[in-house]
Amino acid sequence: MKPTFYITTAIAYASRKPHIGNAYDIVLADAIARYKRMMGFDVYFLTGSDEHGQKIEQYAAEKGISPQAYVDEVADTIKMVWDSLNVTYDRFIRTTDADHHDAVAKIFKKLYEQDDIYKSEYNGKYCVPCESFFTASQLVDGKCPDCGREVIDAKEEAYFLRLSKYQDRLLQYYEENPDFFRPDSRRNEMINNFLKPGLSDLCVSRSSFKWGIPVEFDPKHVIYVWVDALSNYITGIGYNPDGSSDLYRKYWPANLHVIGKDIVRFHTIYWPIILMALGEPLPRQVLGHPWMLCGEDKMSKSKGNVIYADELAKQFGTDAVRYYLLSEMPFAQDGNITYESFLLKFNADLANTLGNLVNRTIAMTNKYFGGTVRRPAVDEADADLIATAKDTLSRFFTLMDGYRNADATDAVMNLCKRCNKYIDETAPWVLAKDEAQKDRLEAVLYNLCECIRLVASLLTPLLPDTAAAIFAQLQVNEDLQGVDAAEFGKADAFTVGTPTPLFARLDVEKTLAEIYAAQQAAVEEEAAPEVENVAFLPQIAFDDFTKVDLRVAKIDACEPIPKAKKLLKLTLDDGSGTPRTVCSGIAKWYKPEDLIGKSIILVANLKPAVLCGVESQGMILAADCKGSEDIKVLFVDGVPAGSTVR
Repeated sequence: MKPTFYITTAIAYASRKPHIGNAYDIVLADAIARYKRMMGFDVYFLTGSDEHGQKIEQYAAEKGISPQAYVDEVADTIKMVWDSLNVTYDRFIRTTDADHHDAVAKIFKKLYEQDDIYKSEYNGKYCVPCESFFTASQLVDGKCPDCGREVIDAKEEAYFLRLSKYQDRLLQYYEENPDFFRPDSRRNEMINNFLKPGLSDLCVSRSSFKWGIPVEFDPKHVIYVWVDALSNYITGIGYNPDGSSDLYRKYWPANLHVIGKDIVRFHTIYWPIILMALGEPLPRQVLGHPWMLCGEDKMSKSKGNVIYADELAKQFGTDAVRYYLLSEMPFAQDGNITYESFLLKFNADLANTLGNLVNRTIAMTNKYFGGTVRRPAVDEADADLIATAKDTLSRFFTLMDGYRNADATDAVMNLCKRCNKYIDETAPWVLAKDEAQKDRLEAVLYNLCECIRLVASLLTPLLPDTAAAIFAQLQVNEDLQGVDAAEFGKADAFTVGTPTPLFARLDVEKTLAEIYAAQQAAVEEEAAPEVENVAFLPQIAFDDFTKVDLRVAKIDACEPIPKAKKLLKLTLDDGSGTPRTVCSGIAKWYKPEDLIGKSIILVANLKPAVLCGVESQGMILAADCKGSEDIKVLFVDGVPAGSTVR
């Protein structure tokens, strides 16, 4: 019987389309799941969507549809993004699923009946975006410790989970299970910041909104996210207090929860205590991975720096996106992505190092030997290459067992680099000119084909489509593709197919220009007025107008933006003492030298947006001259910078 391996991801919040930072979770988990299957495990892989809460209720109301209709739409989008990344999950659980709904209601009732949940009143600080309560001591500079936003005072009747009751037992579990945390640094954070200061009981119901699973015995309350969403890891495989499924008994406890570092507390404190209270085993390990940043910032739609994985996959291929995510995220430090870094890595690693190696090896095998090369006798001249191949195999399995995906990916790419160096060292094109060197030439090409076969084997869980394409070009049988054949010299011979480029090299400047042009077109389309006749414009209240912060700013510098015909980059003095950058689509009507020194009116509280690679921190006012296509910037020279316009 195969050993089991149960792996989960954090379920995506069904409020918006997930960006590429969210996608790292699912790609990492998929690579681990594929690797475990390759190693002979019986794997069950769970992912899904978290669909309840106040924010979703608000978003649905803004859109004029029911919360259920709203989450149906977003859940379909999440699945579309995951599927675009070739993810092999076994179940996509939704917290609106009937079996989850039923089990969570019973979990809550069971905990209440055994006095692990009690009714009281919450009076403290609440972060609306995070939907989280905090004590004053937990705030950072008076703001939410998780997202840094403002919190509000909240007072609400609620049910609470007795975290304090299980604090000592949880600490003991940490001591007895040193591998519970990956990386280890997360353990110290939980102990020093939360357990040692003492756990406060956790609010696990809400009565200020309705979109959630009702408390069965007190229906004016809905079950809060901690019990609802976290329970998916057991309800998704059939747990129910009234009787669990064979699937649950087979796979629980989970071998690995894959989550972001920002929700480690929920998975290593709240979730273990819920399981302890239920009398169920705890998961064996929690992997709290770092964030994928855009530039130096966490990705956020409000910052205008969001990159979507499915859009990258559509343009550059699924495996290119998987490769970037898996290779660019260190084990314990944040990763980074920009369009430019993605394109440069695509060319350097996928097109040049890997793609070029495979293409020219297959081409030379066809050219010099009609496509067939046989295994040679061992030659001391090839010892270093063979040693590198053997070391790569050993290191790869060790690194993947430790979930160090970036290091494992680097190990494979380093073998490709060594093979390319081997080509330069042996110069097959020179050997081909000397009939006496024919055996040596055949040995060189066999060694390259054999290394490429091993590369494809190791890439199978990481870049599955690419691995399959390499195997197809090598034309090796399935018995030479698995982990049992991951040994140098296993193939007796190769009869290769037609060389086909795996990744076409990109023109980085041209591709960046196309991306920025598409972004600018989208911005302009979004900003275009939907009505032309002023008589039909909707009226606004005075309070709505006062929300717009209009200020005078002086233009200290102005320059064109490369690859953006319509935009100028303005550097403004708005009286705050900190220069402000604004992009304005006025290049058709003004030259930079016409604007420097002028004072304009600035919309100072507009959400930032990235236009053609530049973050624009506001907007300037201009008039669309009636009866012509002329645009006139509204100048207010002589008014001090920072003056309010009202």
